[in-house]
Amino acid sequence: MSKTLRLTEKWMQRGLWLVALVFAGFLIGLGGTVVGDLPRVEKQLSLDDFMDAAPSGAVRSAIKNAELAGRNADAALAQAQLKRRAAQADSAAARETFNNWLATRGATQLAGQDPELVARTRALDGLKDKERAAGVAVEAQQQAALDAAQSLTRERRKLGEMEQAAQQQLNAEYRRVELRVFLYRLALTLPLLVVAGWLFAKKRKSTYWPFVWGFILFAVFAFFVELVPYLPSYGGYVRYLVGIVVTALVGRQAIVSLNRYLEKQKLAEQLPDAQRREELSYDTALARLSKSVCPGCERPVDLKNTAIDFCPHCGIGLFDHCHQCSARKSAFAKFCHACGTTGKTGSATA
Repeated sequence: MSKTLRLTEKWMQRGLWLVALVFAGFLIGLGGTVVGDLPRVEKQLSLDDFMDAAPSGAVRSAIKNAELAGRNADAALAQAQLKRRAAQADSAAARETFNNWLATRGATQLAGQDPELVARTRALDGLKDKERAAGVAVEAQQQAALDAAQSLTRERRKLGEMEQAAQQQLNAEYRRVELRVFLYRLALTLPLLVVAGWLFAKKRKSTYWPFVWGFILFAVFAFFVELVPYLPSYGGYVRYLVGIVVTALVGRQAIVSLNRYLEKQKLAEQLPDAQRREELSYDTALARLSKSVCPGCERPVDLKNTAIDFCPHCGIGLFDHCHQCSARKSAFAKFCHACGTTGKTGSATA
């Protein structure tokens, strides 16, 4: 088609297509902003929305208390263990000193040292009592730490069960929200696609075709980019079923359009040659001729063969002779390429 246009017209066409693309770009930006804000219509959900506040609050409070008790028990246990180690060290040192003293006493056999033996024994027993008391304190703190850890595990398990049940409800609600948001998108994009289809059928060749095509591009982008990827899947069944239905509808429409076109061509080929050429637009005829196809039936024709003046498929006249200079020329040309005489007169007298 571009080969049949004037140079200025060709550049103007390119400029108008640029206008269409820019117009579509701004519409796509606006549509993307609107569609992107649609999820904000729905409330932002969380697990807490599906959990009973009183029981979950009590469990969380119990967890905090258990964690605090565990930290306190660990700190007290560390102190108790430190005291027990000190008591053990004191007891061990006293025992060593006592053993050394006993060895000295056995060597001297002094009876006057018996009261000192009693005193040392009592002191050693006191240290052992402190060591045992420190051990009991350590065991008590270990028990407290164990109780806190078990309580924490138990409460966390309760909270986990609550959150699991709430998560199931949240997932179900997410699916419902996803479906509602999809319906919002569908309600927004489907009318655009319908309007784009009407514009394509009725207005794509009108004076303001750049804006028509810009809107069509925008509607197609909005439908296939802003809507189709968000189609709920439900395990793939919905998307496959929708794909089958859409393909069937598009295929049926394509078949109907093809049969309609073939029927139209058959009726057109039965019309007189002059009437058929009169109904063909000049630009359409030139565009088809530039592709070496018949302007009437669109079948391939060897236009370089000078012996062919009529289409061998439909019989429409492709070449005639100028009445002024008898030059062979295209039957669709407005002027003779050899002498410039108007082509209509030549075709009328041919």
